[in-house]
Amino acid sequence: MKLYPVILAGGSGTRLWPLSRDHYPKQFLSLMGERSMLQETVCRLDGMENVAPPIIVCNEVHQFLLAGQLREIDRKGLASIIEPSGRNTAPALTLAALKLAEIVKDKEEDPIILVMSADHVITDQRVFHNVVREGAAHAAAGRLVTFGVVPDAAVTGYGYIQKGAAAGAPATKAATAAGASSLTARELAAFVEKPNLATAEKYVASGDYLWNSGIFMMRASVWLAELKKYRPDISDACVAAYSAGKTDGDFFRPGREQFTECPSDSIDYAVMEKAAAAIYSRNGNGASGESHGATGCVVVPMDAGWSDIGAWSALWEERGHDENGNVVQGDVYAHSTKNSLLLSQHRLLATVGLEDVVIVETGDAVLVAKKDRAQEVKEIVQRLKKDRRPEYVVHRKVHRPWGTYEVLDKGPGFQVKRLTINVGAAISLQMHYHRSEHWIVVTGTAKVTRGDEVFLLTEDQSAYASKGMKHRLENPGKVPLELIEVGSGAYLGEDDIVRFEDNYNRK
Repeated sequence: MKLYPVILAGGSGTRLWPLSRDHYPKQFLSLMGERSMLQETVCRLDGMENVAPPIIVCNEVHQFLLAGQLREIDRKGLASIIEPSGRNTAPALTLAALKLAEIVKDKEEDPIILVMSADHVITDQRVFHNVVREGAAHAAAGRLVTFGVVPDAAVTGYGYIQKGAAAGAPATKAATAAGASSLTARELAAFVEKPNLATAEKYVASGDYLWNSGIFMMRASVWLAELKKYRPDISDACVAAYSAGKTDGDFFRPGREQFTECPSDSIDYAVMEKAAAAIYSRNGNGASGESHGATGCVVVPMDAGWSDIGAWSALWEERGHDENGNVVQGDVYAHSTKNSLLLSQHRLLATVGLEDVVIVETGDAVLVAKKDRAQEVKEIVQRLKKDRRPEYVVHRKVHRPWGTYEVLDKGPGFQVKRLTINVGAAISLQMHYHRSEHWIVVTGTAKVTRGDEVFLLTEDQSAYASKGMKHRLENPGKVPLELIEVGSGAYLGEDDIVRFEDNYNRK
C-alpha cells in the first residue's frame, strides 16, 4: 500500500504581514527554524515506508520560488502543478488526483492521497507518521479521512470536528505497536464552523470535538467520484483544464482558460461536509455503510504538535521564549518588555516598557499590534490591496528565477537596485522603452550582451545600455554575481520589459 502525498502551497498568509506578502507568502518563510514551512512539509514523511515523492500544487506567481526552495533541500525534480489562478483547495486537489491517476494507470493502482497544507507546523514527526498509518488503513477501505487535532485550549480561530462512534476498521500493526490506540479513528459526525468563545469552551470540555487540521486522506477515485457527485461543475472544469494542460519540465500547467472558469471552493465545503452529513445521517448516527462512492467519513485524532501559525500570536506561542516571555529575532534591544514578539530584519529595534505586543520590522514596513488583536492585520492588508500599495505584493527584495533584486533607493527619474544572479543563471534578453540601465559589478563575473556585443565584466567594472537596446546579464562564474543597477528614465515600472529570449519561458 503506497502513499502519494499532495502538498497544497497556494495560500496567501495575509495574517502574517508584513513578512508574508502576496508574492512571498508564509509557506516560503522560515518561521520555526532554518527551513521554510514548505521545506519542512516536503520532508515531513521522511523515514516513513512506501511513500512516493510528493506532488506540489502552487500558483504560477510562486513557481520559481518553489523550484529554488526545492533545490535548497536537494528535492529538485519533484512534480509540480502550476495553477494559473487561485481556486481554493478543492480544484487544486482535483488536479493532483487526475495527475496521480495518470501516473499510476499502467500499475492498475488506485492511489491513496495524503493532502497536506504547505504552511502547517507539526513538531512530533513520529506521532504524525503513526496517525498517517492509522488513516491509511481507512483510506484503503474507500473512506474519506480527515485528521482532527486534539485541542488543548478553547480556540475560536479554528473550525471543529464532532466525533461519532468508533470507525470500526482496524489500525495497522505498525501504528498499534507504536501506541496508536489513543488515535483510533472515529466516524465523522459533523464539521462545525468557527465558534464563539463560550461554545468553544463547551466543545473542549465535552471531549467530543477536535480542531479541523485541514489534512485529508482518500483514494484518488473516491475523491473524484465524491466531487462529481456534490460539485459536478468543479469536476467538469478541472477535467477540461487537465485535458488542455501541458508539461513544462517539472511543471504541469492546466489549461488557463478552462481553469480560470472553474468555481472556487475548499475541500471541506465542496465534499467533506456534504459527504459526512449524508453518510452519518443515512447510516443511523455513525454505522459504516455504502455511499455510492466513499464507504464512510472518519476522523483520526492527532496530537503531534500541530499549528497552522494563523496569526502572530500563534507564532509567539510556538517559538521559544526568553526569561521575560519574549520571542526575539534580529537586532533587538528590549528593556522592561514582556510576553512580546519582536522581529527585526533590517535595522535596530528597541522597545521600552511594553507588554503583550507584536512588533515586526521589514525593509519597507513595520507592524505594531496588541498580541490579542494580531489577527486584525488582515484589515490592514485589505486596505493595502485596495490602495494598490506595493507593500501588499512584494518585499523590497524580490525573487526571480535567476536570483533576486532589491530596491535600495528610488526617486523621480531614477531607481537603484542590488541584483544577485545565481551561478549559471541569466536574465532574459530584453529591452526597455522608457529607461536606460547602468551596471556596476560588485562580486563575481558578468557576461553582458548589449546589442551585437558580448563581453565580460569583473569586479569594479561597469557597462551601460540605453533605452531601446537589447541586453542581457549572465553569470558564467562559480560564485553568485552581485551588481548595482542604476535605472534612469521617465518610467521605471517592472512592466516595461520586452523579452526576446528567456531561459524560464516567461512571456
